[in-house]
Formats: sequence, structure tokens, C-alpha cells
Amino acid sequence: MNVKDTYRLALKTAPIHTTVMTIAIQAQSVSKSYSDDHRALDEVNLSVNLGEVLVVMGPSGSGKSTLIRTFNGLESIDEGQLEIVGIQLDSNHEERQIKRIRRRVGMVFQQFNLFPHLSILDNITLAPIRVKKANKKEAELRAMSLLTQMGIADQAMKRPAQLSGGQQQRVAIARALAMDPEVMLFDEPTSALDPERVKEVLDAMRALASAGMTMVVVTHELGFAREVADRVLFMDAGKVVELSDATTFFSHAKEERSRRFLNQMTN
Repeated sequence: MNVKDTYRLALKTAPIHTTVMTIAIQAQSVSKSYSDDHRALDEVNLSVNLGEVLVVMGPSGSGKSTLIRTFNGLESIDEGQLEIVGIQLDSNHEERQIKRIRRRVGMVFQQFNLFPHLSILDNITLAPIRVKKANKKEAELRAMSLLTQMGIADQAMKRPAQLSGGQQQRVAIARALAMDPEVMLFDEPTSALDPERVKEVLDAMRALASAGMTMVVVTHELGFAREVADRVLFMDAGKVVELSDATTFFSHAKEERSRRFLNQMTN
């Protein structure tokens, strides 16, 4: 029995009087506009379960990145309501709510965003020491453990510029994990990589998924999505076109727009 199955069994067998949070992210009628004629998100409704891997797909400009960036407060919303790991956000949220969410939700971007003047080890320990007030030695031990998991412990004392793109992105993943997040967000993490480096990053993400990490992943990597996703959210023009389990989406997508997208991607 894997970690996800164990977690789900625990939910089923929990006493009925026990309160167990099963929803990691919930969006209700979420809308976002950049201008009067550009509605980036249009009445999005979505729930992401704890332990679930949700892959978000769609054409360029469909609202994928905007949506995932609202989940950690990088983008505000104009209408609707978000609840992220039990913390509510709306158009009038306070900065302290964002800070609470970012302590509990990690994010990996297209670009690595590493500090070029710091060593790899210091890049990873910076946030735990400054934000969580972690002991430096303990933070370094944790960082080395994460780098070992990522297969790059031997790069700890180097600067980011000395690493390949795939290695830098794995450092970015380790940096996010160093905060012990409950949810990990990935915004097209392989789009800036050379093809031969993509597998390194996807393998690290597969390992996280196998360990039961709650993940929302914006990607065009169809093979990865088929293998790892529990569900797929397909978006177009800021709207949710289709939300279904991964097997159904890739074998029998319900919506014509989804099928057309998949045909274009595979051809």
C-alpha cells in the first residue's frame, strides 16, 4: 500500500467525530481581469484534495499560470473566494494571510530564481532560517538531505551558475521543500530546460507524487501527466472546460476542445 492509499484509508476509518481536513485548495467562483477586455480567470470552481496530484493543462493564455499563482497570493483575485490549506482569501485579503499561506505552500517557477551570489546550500537554508527561525545546523542537515534526495548533494557548495538548468531546477524544488510545505505548486517547471534535462526534474516530481505530496502542476508534458496525475483540469480562455480523472481525460476526453488540444499536442 502506497502513501496515498494509506492516507485515504485513514480518512475512511477515522472516527466520525474527528475533524479531518481533506481539501487542500478550494476555489469558488474565482475571477480575475487584467483589463476590461482580458478576463484571465472566469468563474473558476475547483477543489484539490490532500494527497492529490492535479495537472492543469490548456493552450497559452488560457489562465493556467494565473490560476496557480492565485494559490499562493502572487496574483490577487477580483471576485470569488479561495481557501488554501484552511486559510481564506478573497479580493480584500490581508498581507498576513498571504504570509501564512506561503509558509505552508511551496512553489517552483519556470525560471529557477536562485540567488546567484549564494551557494546552493545557502539558497536552500535561507528561508527556513529567516522565516521559520530554524537552527542553522539543523537547516543545513535538512538541506543536505533534500539535495541527496535530488541527487545533487555534491553540488552543495557551488554557485547556481556552475550547475546545469536541470540541476538548478532541482535545487529550486529542494528549496521549496525545505519549508516543509503541505502543498507544492509547479508552474511549467520544465519549459525553460533543454530536452535532456527535463527528465531529471520530472523524476524528482514523480518521487514527490509517490510520497503523497499534494501537487498542482501546470505542464505540457503529456507523458508525465498520464503517469502521475490523479485528475486533469483543462482550461481555455480563463474557464474550466473539463475536469476529470487522468485516465478518462487522456483516453476519452469529454469536451471537443479538450480532444482538439490533445490531438494537436500528440501530432
